[in-house]
Amino acid sequence: MERCTYMHRYLVPWLRDHDDQHYGDVRRAYYAVAALIAARPRSARDTTPDQDMSMSWYERPNLGASLGQAVAKGVLKENSAESALHLMARQSSDAIHPGLPALVRQLLSGGIPIDWAVLLEDLAWWNRSRDRIATRWLESYFRTASTTNPALADSAEENDR
Repeated sequence: MERCTYMHRYLVPWLRDHDDQHYGDVRRAYYAVAALIAARPRSARDTTPDQDMSMSWYERPNLGASLGQAVAKGVLKENSAESALHLMARQSSDAIHPGLPALVRQLLSGGIPIDWAVLLEDLAWWNRSRDRIATRWLESYFRTASTTNPALADSAEENDR
């Protein structure tokens, strides 16, 4: 937090304490996502995000969907992406925040978009709703990865039998 002095101007107006016991989680999520956005590789900064405003909140891509896209495009190996998701699903926000910069940098360098608003919301609620968010990430990952990866689609089909 001490290295974020220039961020305060932009983030503090969005943050309200209101005696909320989860204020620390929300504050940390805002600063983390702002730092991730600021640290984007130049190639990611030079592109404009596709924004379909007609899409409902839960149809927007979360981190799991981004990881699924990365696997589909060969940016990440299937085992690496799935292992990262399963590990995050078991951890508190204290444990997942330090790993996000490297993961996000790898995604962005490979041309995989991140929906910053969805990531912000998920991180802000992580310690309160980790199981729900992790399940959503995993479901999105397998839906996204299996639509383009025949091996995943075949194993999902076998599980349905």
